[in-house]
Amino acid sequence: MSVPPLLLTAGLAILLVLSVIVSLAFGSERLPLGDVFGAVRARVFGGATPSFVIDSIVWELRLPRALLAAIAGAGLAIAGAAMQTLVRNPLADPYLLGVSSGASVGATAVLTTGALSGLGVYALSGGALLGALAASFAVFFIASAQGGLTPLRLVLSGVVLSAAFSAMSSFLVFLSPEPRAAESVMFWLLGSVAGATWVKLPFVFVIVALALVSLLAIHGWLDAMSAGEETAHSLGVPVRGLRISLFVLQAVTVGAVVAVAGGIGFSGLIAPHLARLVVGARHRVMLPVAALGGALFVVLVDTISRVLVSPQEMPLGVVTGIVGAPVFLILMGRARYSFGGQN
Repeated sequence: MSVPPLLLTAGLAILLVLSVIVSLAFGSERLPLGDVFGAVRARVFGGATPSFVIDSIVWELRLPRALLAAIAGAGLAIAGAAMQTLVRNPLADPYLLGVSSGASVGATAVLTTGALSGLGVYALSGGALLGALAASFAVFFIASAQGGLTPLRLVLSGVVLSAAFSAMSSFLVFLSPEPRAAESVMFWLLGSVAGATWVKLPFVFVIVALALVSLLAIHGWLDAMSAGEETAHSLGVPVRGLRISLFVLQAVTVGAVVAVAGGIGFSGLIAPHLARLVVGARHRVMLPVAALGGALFVVLVDTISRVLVSPQEMPLGVVTGIVGAPVFLILMGRARYSFGGQN
């Protein structure tokens, strides 16, 4: 029996809120759920907090982290859906066009050379964002100069430049006199929301929210694009303009997410496919489900990463790979699943 999309969206939203609250209890210091609810209730509705220490842990450390995980997961899922529509490839993920590799060059330059040190605590995020945007524009101009923004040219340009950017990151690590540079770069590449603060949230939240609203506003064009370029042209869709818009939107979204959370894998690949499997391929209902599913996935992964080898934390990319790979293989095995008219 299929679940109505509105009911499913509401259920996912409630499950996401509960997951965020429950995740606040887990970490190097396990907290009773009653104290967690008490600290959140005191901050939201006023009243006495369980204790100053619990209030600080819950409100200043874990809640911004959980919210950043949710925003990052939603952003990657939205960008993944946009990317799969842009290149009409079910294997496309948000990092296909070299955004993550470009961001790694910027982040590696900050970690190994101290570049952008004038930005203080924002140096790493700033370097990653600049690298991501530079990589996106490089892919855009190279694909455009070689005949246009066709899906094939975009994919090939992205794959080639990703390899080049990865080599540049490795070269920077190789030249660095800092013995722990490789470890720092690897940890960043695998993704983490441990550095979340309230100050970092508004920027990435606004970007992700605008991306979701923008895609929902053109959901009809996206449906037509998914059916093929000829179909989109016949329905009056401005294909070239739509491709450029999707490219810019996903580049900015992924760049903002990677800048604050590193390279979290699999969320942007799995969430859109799972949403299509449950509610179908129409973007109007698929995008909200994918965003909520991606948010829920990363919140759960972040919680697992904190308890799996406690008191240490595992990078999110390790856990998403362990969890995401079997889930994706199960999805591929579903006989009734299809994408872009292909089974």
